[in-house]
Amino acid sequence: MPDVLIVIPARMAATRLPGKPLADIAGVPMIVHVLRRAQAAAIGRVVVATDSAEVAAIVDQAGASAVLTRTDHASGSDRIFEALGKVDAQRHVDIVVNLQGDLPTLPPAAIAAALAPLDDPAVDIATLAAEIRLAEERDNPNVVKVVGTPVAPGRLRALYFTRATAPFGDGPLYHHIGLYAFRRAALERFVRLEPSVLERREKLEQLRALEAGMRIDVAIVDAVPLGVDTPEDLAKARAMLTGRPAV
Repeated sequence: MPDVLIVIPARMAATRLPGKPLADIAGVPMIVHVLRRAQAAAIGRVVVATDSAEVAAIVDQAGASAVLTRTDHASGSDRIFEALGKVDAQRHVDIVVNLQGDLPTLPPAAIAAALAPLDDPAVDIATLAAEIRLAEERDNPNVVKVVGTPVAPGRLRALYFTRATAPFGDGPLYHHIGLYAFRRAALERFVRLEPSVLERREKLEQLRALEAGMRIDVAIVDAVPLGVDTPEDLAKARAMLTGRPAV
């Protein structure tokens, strides 16, 4: 079995929801909700990569591991790469999972599902998507769609990621879920690449990998977890995890 490390990047300076990792949900900081779901996936060691001593202290109180990283990282991928070097200098880890710290409702089974495409040695990076069921999501540029070709039941090979409504014509559209499982070598290569033309245009980091010829496969899961980016999202998460209506 490969040695898997789940890294949860968490920074306090989110523009739309400052202090997001420590936002209270049902009496528990959001980062701890995500941490517990990662641990429940039972696929490998879990660490939080943060630029905040306050977040690190909360993680420590929860009985888990935190790694302090630089404050100037451009992306979560850069942050997890720094953390990987600190916690695995001996290079035992084969696969690194980048799990966003703002997914407090993500099912642990979905985290584990992201590893399945890496059973194919041709795949560099694996990620998740769910079929779009709501009509309003089809044309929403904040809903990132993955365009892919089926390679197995419940699995696509990604050809493109876009904020546009794609592909055209009859058939399902897929909502991309921003969780990535990298082979170690793929992560090392990815963070050394310059931002690509389409990445800049679409503002989607994963296009850098595709433009460099890296293969990304997508495991299809049942539903899209709630990502907490705004106060309204936070209210929804609190309602979902407490069973009370959002106000």
